[in-house]
Amino acid sequence: MTETLFDYWQALGAPLGRLLLGMAAGLLAANVLEALRWTRRLARLSAPLARAAHLREVAGAAFALSFVSPASANGLLSESHRRGELDSRELMLANLFNSLPAYLVHTPTIFLLTWPVLGFPAVIYVGLTLAAAALRTAFTVVIARRLLPPPPAESAARAPETPGDGGVNWKEALARAWKRFARRLPALVLFTVPVYILMYVLQRHGFFAAAEAWLGSRLDWLPMIKPQALGIVLLHLAAELGAALGAAGSALQTGGLAPEDVVMALMAGNILSTPMRAIRHQLPSYAGFYRPRLALRLIAANQGLRALSMALMAALYYILVVR
Repeated sequence: MTETLFDYWQALGAPLGRLLLGMAAGLLAANVLEALRWTRRLARLSAPLARAAHLREVAGAAFALSFVSPASANGLLSESHRRGELDSRELMLANLFNSLPAYLVHTPTIFLLTWPVLGFPAVIYVGLTLAAAALRTAFTVVIARRLLPPPPAESAARAPETPGDGGVNWKEALARAWKRFARRLPALVLFTVPVYILMYVLQRHGFFAAAEAWLGSRLDWLPMIKPQALGIVLLHLAAELGAALGAAGSALQTGGLAPEDVVMALMAGNILSTPMRAIRHQLPSYAGFYRPRLALRLIAANQGLRALSMALMAALYYILVVR
């Protein structure tokens, strides 16, 4: 069937436009916060945790900002890295440090999707994924404290300069933020658009479907997943959470699967879909903020730690509840 321009707009143009708009808004917000020096106020909210991790003030500010806008937090970190305030190791640890707040942003949506279909098992599933996110942040604090020296004392001791106390002129600060934003925006578009289009072409030509089918055909090494629940795992791989929830809800209603079996299947599908999620969703946005090689390293570390933490929570749930 011949595709029309409207079809291409719906499938490619509109989603890409929404992604670029969200990333641009995040980058602009990060530049405004930097120019107004409000990052220090944000940093105070997470200062004890950031100090425990030996992370700099900007990492603490990005952590607090992630509760509202993970894109703005990434914009803030990328700007600090570009100016040389964070080296690559600090940047990676700061990115992993944001695991909990970045996940909390999406938690209400996930819960509202799962509760009407699953009922109480939704509480368990969302609780396990939330615990995994908290574990990632806690692990990052421990690792960062071992790898990084304490940040310079003078960076924490500087008196905050805010528009209210005469430290910053609003008009000048906003003009400076816009200038930085306008300088970075072309690079953001230049890297994000081709990467997103490449992901679209690969999906249209069946690359992701073939990879998911190959992985799905090798699920016999999952002894903790009942054969009746493999369909939920496969649907999670092929169509992400929505279709998997439909199958899970049907299995629960008909009594084909116990609640704990459904939770295990959803956890397994979530873990196994990690590579496809990283390539299909995270790469286009990260490529706009960071250099391609650095973006791949950050995604690999982020998604790798995510998969490990999810696997650990699934294993604990299986040992303590299912078995």
